[in-house]
Amino acid sequence: MTQGGTVKAASDRPELSFWQIWNMCFGFLGIQFGFALQNANVSRIFQTLGAEMEQIPMLWIAAPLTGLIVQPIVGYLSDRTWHPTWGRRRPFFLIGAILASLALVAMPNSPALWVAAGLLWVLDASINISMEPFRAFVGDQLPPRQRPTGYAMQSFFIGLGAVVASALPWMLAALGVGNTAPEGVVPDNVKYAFYAGAAVFLLAVGWTVFSTREYPPEQLKAFDAARPREEKAIDGGRARNQGRLLLAIGLAAIGGIWHFGLARDLYLLATGIAVYGLALLLLGGGRAPGMFGAILRDLYTMPGRMRQLAVVQFFSWFALFAMWIYTTGAVTSVQFGATDTQSAAYNAGADWVGVLFAAYNGFAVLAALLIPLMVKRYGARLSHLINLSLGGLGLVSFFLIEDPQWLLLSMVGVGFAWASILSLPYALLADSLPAEKMGVYMGIFNFFIVIPQLVAASILGFLLATFFDGQPVYALLMGGLSMLVAGVLALNIRLD
Repeated sequence: MTQGGTVKAASDRPELSFWQIWNMCFGFLGIQFGFALQNANVSRIFQTLGAEMEQIPMLWIAAPLTGLIVQPIVGYLSDRTWHPTWGRRRPFFLIGAILASLALVAMPNSPALWVAAGLLWVLDASINISMEPFRAFVGDQLPPRQRPTGYAMQSFFIGLGAVVASALPWMLAALGVGNTAPEGVVPDNVKYAFYAGAAVFLLAVGWTVFSTREYPPEQLKAFDAARPREEKAIDGGRARNQGRLLLAIGLAAIGGIWHFGLARDLYLLATGIAVYGLALLLLGGGRAPGMFGAILRDLYTMPGRMRQLAVVQFFSWFALFAMWIYTTGAVTSVQFGATDTQSAAYNAGADWVGVLFAAYNGFAVLAALLIPLMVKRYGARLSHLINLSLGGLGLVSFFLIEDPQWLLLSMVGVGFAWASILSLPYALLADSLPAEKMGVYMGIFNFFIVIPQLVAASILGFLLATFFDGQPVYALLMGGLSMLVAGVLALNIRLD
């Protein structure tokens, strides 16, 4: 793909052909293949290696925490990277793919729970190194009128990759590969699925790396010249006051958790509040240095539309994280009536969860084709409301359905919500961002994917143990209600 020419305004970016957009998004097939294997099977691996249900949320904390750290750093660095051959974002695509593929091979061979937990950190960090620049890549390459199509194409590949990856252990079991194993050993069907994921991840990302080209930084600035944006000044006094308040709240919460002997998971949320308060104190006092200071300033002065989208993202991703953590436990215990991880019923239920995850991603493929048409007819906000409402109702239905086959109907709604979450917020966001900060702002936007996951990891285990006798299906009910709230809040996004 070659690109060039003198451009006067952002809207003058040349439109790309269908196959050019296809090539630039194809790498997401591999990224989502790895991500879906992680989401559908890591809880199973943890339980196989001896984790108790109440430990699962904290073991999963690696996934959002690495995203919180890695994505803004990669975005900041990729904004400042340029190589005549390798470009701006593509070096990060390739580095992340190599590391993720190695982690996928190692994960199902973990000899102990602590090894698997450590490998989840490595795997998720590597996926994030590849994933974050892909979001900025669409904003860099496409004119505003083609961005919904670009992000919908990403959603298409995300769904397609996840369909195969999520169902792969089940399909391998159907072909005769063993889906049970001795205590503490991951079954062969899961192992071989992860090996296949490593190969697909590397090959798909490699396709995008070697089949695309990028605009140099000076050309991106020229595209953006017609839409100058004023940098917001930071009110140091206000930032310090907010920092003192949040630091005090966080420290008080830490003390309260210790004094009353509350669940240790809650320390994560309280510590996060205190750390952000301390960061605001440093920012307000002008003592936030280098890359950390730059990212923190951009976070504090983010565009108004980004703030509105952030709230929608918070409730959307809280629901998704609840689903990823607790669907295996909910389905195996409710629809299959099993809690023994060595039993045939438990493993049949766990394999069925893979089918359900494949199903919602399959429906997301179809939804990705329909979403651009929905946006033309109803607009982005109403389309997002419709899709999130379908997803919320789908999660709530897990609480009501007894026959596992009928859960496939629930996945229709979840699939539409998933496709919408992966496309419409990014299309709305990219139009409000300056080209020279596309990467760092996309990385900061990931905070509002990560923070709800950290909140979910902190409080869901506590809520289930305290109020719901540890029954994981109630986490899906809470997730469904959260997604319905996100849909209503989507109407608050300003488009001017």
